[in-house]
Amino acid sequence: MYEVKEFRKVSYDIDPIYIKRWSPRSFLNKEVSDDVLHSLFEAARWAPSAANMQPWRFVVARTEKDREKFLSFINEGNVAWCKKAPVLTAVVSKMDAKTTGGTNPTHAFDTGAAWGYLALEAARKGLAVHAMGGFDKTKAKEVLGIPENYAVHAIVAIGFQGEKEALLEKLQEREKPSDRNEVDTFISEGTFEEKL
Repeated sequence: MYEVKEFRKVSYDIDPIYIKRWSPRSFLNKEVSDDVLHSLFEAARWAPSAANMQPWRFVVARTEKDREKFLSFINEGNVAWCKKAPVLTAVVSKMDAKTTGGTNPTHAFDTGAAWGYLALEAARKGLAVHAMGGFDKTKAKEVLGIPENYAVHAIVAIGFQGEKEALLEKLQEREKPSDRNEVDTFISEGTFEEKL
């Protein structure tokens, strides 16, 4: 396993959990207990939410039968590694709201925050999580019975990190924490400025 600090250096003081979290592809064939798994969703529960609408929803696949359903709409390149993860989860948001009588313009933003909380709690618990956008959204909605007024944003593999040697050779070189752009490349004051 990698020591994350070999690949990531912070420029300002933050809690180490932020750099500890990364997205491995290698998973052990080891079950995640109910208590540990539900603690991730407990963290997601407390994410910020506009008007407290809490639009996030998660569809969880833990049995072999349910994971096979997920694999039917995940792109082949992702199936190659995520099929070993003991948990697959669809990140979904409700696009409308009874409180506003119409659409919820922040459904995706709030659900992204909930996913972030889940990912950080997973890192805190020693779990690996890897979100992927490489899947057929239309087929996912159909297979999982997701209504039209919900959006599917990502599929997340959850489990315990495995060794990189368990991956296909072409994925092994990518199996390390990635760096991030420096803060001054993505903030601007007063007016927008594209720096990247």
